[in-house]
Amino acid sequence: MNKVKSLKPSTRQNLISYTLVIAAFLVIQLLLGQGMLSRSIQGQLVPICCYIVMALSLNLVVGISGELSLGHAGFMSVGAFSGVAAAVSLQGSVGSPAVRLVIAIAVGAVLAAAAGFIVGVPALRLQGDYLAIVTLAFGQIIVNILQCVYLGVDGEGLHFNFLDAELHMEDGISIISGPKGTVSVTRIASFTAGFLLILVTLAVVQNLVNSRAGRAIMAARDNRIAAGSVGVNVTKYKLMAFVTAAALAGAAGALYGLNYSSVAPSKFDYNTSILVLVFVVLGGLGNMWGSIIAAAFLTALPETPAMRGLADYRMLVYAVVLILVMLGTNNPAVQDFLNTKFRRKKKRKEGAGK
Repeated sequence: MNKVKSLKPSTRQNLISYTLVIAAFLVIQLLLGQGMLSRSIQGQLVPICCYIVMALSLNLVVGISGELSLGHAGFMSVGAFSGVAAAVSLQGSVGSPAVRLVIAIAVGAVLAAAAGFIVGVPALRLQGDYLAIVTLAFGQIIVNILQCVYLGVDGEGLHFNFLDAELHMEDGISIISGPKGTVSVTRIASFTAGFLLILVTLAVVQNLVNSRAGRAIMAARDNRIAAGSVGVNVTKYKLMAFVTAAALAGAAGALYGLNYSSVAPSKFDYNTSILVLVFVVLGGLGNMWGSIIAAAFLTALPETPAMRGLADYRMLVYAVVLILVMLGTNNPAVQDFLNTKFRRKKKRKEGAGK
């Protein structure tokens, strides 16, 4: 116990986070073994893991870096389709599904990071909401491009075509079929893989936040001019956070794509980006545990019997809640009220302690 107390606060916080995630995983596995989870909830376990990773990665951009991204689902789509393409292409040469899943996640992360670099380099050099505009456009552009892509594989290798569905294959497998998206995919994603991806994401995000680079990122967020005046390369560190978030989103996308036999490009549209942003805002900007809880709760909530009838109105409810949270947190009167209540409670506790 004394050894734990002697650790640095950041290290102690990281250990607590990993312990809680592992404990949650063991509890869910116990519930699965006892048959206490409904089939609908079981089917949502991998998507919940994917959305948790998405929320953590977006919080790195919005909460830690202080930039607004409205096209985070675009990086998820890059990871999903490239990861599925890699996994299906390796079916004949790599027999182990676990190895193919790891390769697919790595490919999705690398290509999404490359897309993040291409988008971030010009956008992050500018001040204001340019990143939000560029990422919003990127998210919509990538969905439209994927709807025109046709990809298959046979004994001769990969066959690619744009706009034309004819791939000229001999006894091959179609991987991406335009607006239909991925087709006839062998599902190799698992809840265990999702749990491990959450642990990796937590390790990456928390170590980056607590590092020297993380302090530079937060300094640039708080005061860009002051950070630049003391020698902080603002664009470099913001780009580091943005590319890291894009890579994690790509990894989540690869896992998500390999959890279904078919995924359409329209799944990764503007609504998905806003949904992930809702997770981050409701969980608290910069609060990683808030993002985890919000993503898990709001992803599982529509699958409960009481909420299935309201599934069509989910985005409307989230939008209203998002507006109320933003208005409340930016309203001086509300902030003064909350601060006053907090000070009163603190004084009561101090008085009771005496």
